[in-house]
Amino acid sequence: MDTLSYKTISANKVTATKEWVVVDATDQVLGRLGAKVAKLLRGKYKPNFTPHVDCGDNVIIINADKVKLTGNKWNDRIYLNYTGYPGGQKEITPARLMAKPNGEEKLLKRVVKGMLPKNRLGAKQLGNLYVYAGSEHKHQAQSPKSIDINLLK
Repeated sequence: MDTLSYKTISANKVTATKEWVVVDATDQVLGRLGAKVAKLLRGKYKPNFTPHVDCGDNVIIINADKVKLTGNKWNDRIYLNYTGYPGGQKEITPARLMAKPNGEEKLLKRVVKGMLPKNRLGAKQLGNLYVYAGSEHKHQAQSPKSIDINLLK
């Protein structure tokens, strides 16, 4: 048996094949959608996944305003923010966050950010996420392909 025929392929910045993907968030549960989008951003669905390289896809989420939360999580879940000053801990619920301008984008980016690595690579991968409240997006020139997020594991 020729053991030299089995080579581990490690992707780098040049050999990484990045694609543009459109995901429809209509009636999707927020956490499950976020987990699958985070895996797409990292490139975990690709056979040449390399942990230290940005080899994930560019993900466009449309209809982010139609995302679901089960139970009473719209009002019971609390996201905390700390300004760094005494008494500067702020809390906000997903319902109040969605009511703000660009609230859908802020909510989805916050959810996905928690599922990415906490380093410079994770910040770069989060930059590959584009969230839009309606069904229109401005990335038609990249000719993104539409995928069904429910078919991913």
